[in-house]
Amino acid sequence: MLLTDGTTTTLPDNEVNQAAYPQPDSQKPGLGFPLMRVQALICLGSGALCDAATGPCVGKGGDEQTLLREMLDNLEGGDILLGDAFYPTYFLLAELIGNGIDGLFEQYGARKRSTDFALAEVLDKHDHIVVLSKPKKRPDWMSPEEYARLPETLNVREIQCGGKLLVTTFLDAKDTPKGVLKALYRRRWHVELDIRNIKTTLGMETLRCKSPKMACKELWVYLLAYNLIRLLMAQSAWLSDQIPRQLSFKHTVQVWTAWTQIARGSEDGESMYQLMILIARTLVGLRSGRIEPRLIKRRRNRFGLLMEPRADARERVRAFGHPKKQR
Repeated sequence: MLLTDGTTTTLPDNEVNQAAYPQPDSQKPGLGFPLMRVQALICLGSGALCDAATGPCVGKGGDEQTLLREMLDNLEGGDILLGDAFYPTYFLLAELIGNGIDGLFEQYGARKRSTDFALAEVLDKHDHIVVLSKPKKRPDWMSPEEYARLPETLNVREIQCGGKLLVTTFLDAKDTPKGVLKALYRRRWHVELDIRNIKTTLGMETLRCKSPKMACKELWVYLLAYNLIRLLMAQSAWLSDQIPRQLSFKHTVQVWTAWTQIARGSEDGESMYQLMILIARTLVGLRSGRIEPRLIKRRRNRFGLLMEPRADARERVRAFGHPKKQR
C-alpha cells in the first residue's frame, strides 16, 4: 500500500532559482522566495520513500496531479494508493483502474456537494456505486490518442463513514465493507507525519544551494538520509518483533547521532545489535485518523513581516528611524 501527498520547500532568492521555481504571484517581487513543489510516494507499512517528483508551484506541470502521474509507473497491479481530496479526478481514476491499481481517496469538494446516496446502485446506507462520464474537454497535457483510449464511463464507489465522504475503486461491498475502508483511510495520516519528518526533523524546509541543479541534488540527499533512517527502523523493528510504524523517527535520529559520536564508527555485530535495541526502546502509538488544528501555540516575536524589498526598508529606516510600534 502506498501513500501520496505533496509539500513545498524554498530555495535561495536569486535569478536562476526564480526562473526555475518562481515564487507565487500573491507575493510581491523582492519579498518571496523561489518555491519548489515536492510530490512523495511513501510505503504505508514501513514509511520508506518509494519515489518523489519535483516541479514549480507556478505554471503548468507543477501541480500535485501532474507530479503524481510521473510516478505511476512505479505502481504495479494489485497495489493500493491512498490520497486526500486532491486526487480522485476522472483521469487519475481511469489510469489506476486501467493498470489494475486500486485507490481510496477523500472525495473532492465539487463532487462532494452533489453526492446523493439515493441515486445510482445503492449497496447500503451511505454506500453506492456511481457512473462517472469522461469529460468532454481534453486536458492540455493529454494527447488526443491518450484521450481517445480512455473509457467513456467509469464505475466508482462512494461511501460516507467516519465523517468523511470517500471515493474508491473497490466496488465489492462484501470483500471490502465500509468498516475496512474506513480503517484503511484513517492510516492516510501517516503521510502527513512522514513529510513532517522529512521537512522539520531533518531540516528540509529550506534548501541552501544557489542553483536549481544543485538544489535538486540537495533535496535527494535529504530523501536518501530519510530512507537510511527508515532502514534502521525497519531492521530494529524486525529484531525486536515490533511494527516499524510504532518506532519513533525522531528518537531514531537522536540515537543514531549519539551512537556515531560515541562508537566512532564501530560496526561490529554486538555494537549494531545494541544500537537496534536502543532504537526500539521508544514506541509511539499507531495514531491513525488524527485530526490536528493548523495552528501553533507558541507566540511569535514582536517583529512584523518584511513587506517591501530589504534595500527599500533599510533606506526608510535611515531616513526616519525604526517605527515606535512594530506590527
